[in-house]
Amino acid sequence: MLTFETVNELSLKVTCSGSDTLFVKAGAFIAGDNPGNKNYRFEKVLLGPQQSLAQAAFGSLMRRATGENFPLMKVTMNGDSVTYYADKGQHVVIYQLAPGEVVSVESENILAFTPDCNYQVRFIGSGIFSQKGLATSTLTGKGPNAYVALLCNGNPIVLSNINSNSTLCVDPDAVICWFSQRGYCDPQIKTDLSWKNFIGQASGESYSYEWNSHQPVTVLVQPNERIGGIRVGID
Repeated sequence: MLTFETVNELSLKVTCSGSDTLFVKAGAFIAGDNPGNKNYRFEKVLLGPQQSLAQAAFGSLMRRATGENFPLMKVTMNGDSVTYYADKGQHVVIYQLAPGEVVSVESENILAFTPDCNYQVRFIGSGIFSQKGLATSTLTGKGPNAYVALLCNGNPIVLSNINSNSTLCVDPDAVICWFSQRGYCDPQIKTDLSWKNFIGQASGESYSYEWNSHQPVTVLVQPNERIGGIRVGID
């Protein structure tokens, strides 16, 4: 069994009791501690974490086609151990998914997840696209030990309209992820284009993700926008 903890906000501590496996961003291991000889090993995931070869191959193709591909490794743990993971000093956010709960997240913000998370990539819209394509990675809880560790460039802001029934509007380049207990809860893509955009007088906030009061969701936003933004595309 695996448990996740944060250390000084910047590192992930994974405690393994017995034997288990972990999927983590390749190269993110920084330290380990276990009784006796080293009892864990690392293996690059060539296709995907799915057990079925066909599903893993299809998932790999989807990730490459949508720009949501990221290097992934499998950590096999044969006994009690504690291992630590980090990536470029970014903040680490831990969440335990309930069975059926979904988190939609940018692939670059995934640090680690347990086998009780179902990992896949899907499209969330058409017509406009970001620097990497209008797609997202999703992790769905499918067991009692569905942990996910996310990366954030700075301390995140947490927004939720579950109790307030309010409308949430965020910059796509600042979004880390969004959580929903009712399956997928994708945002509407809102645009604010005018003739000023074509003469270089844009506000810099021409596109946004928006969830209305009928879409109960929790959104994590980082205080540092990605470079590239969203640009006009053709269907």
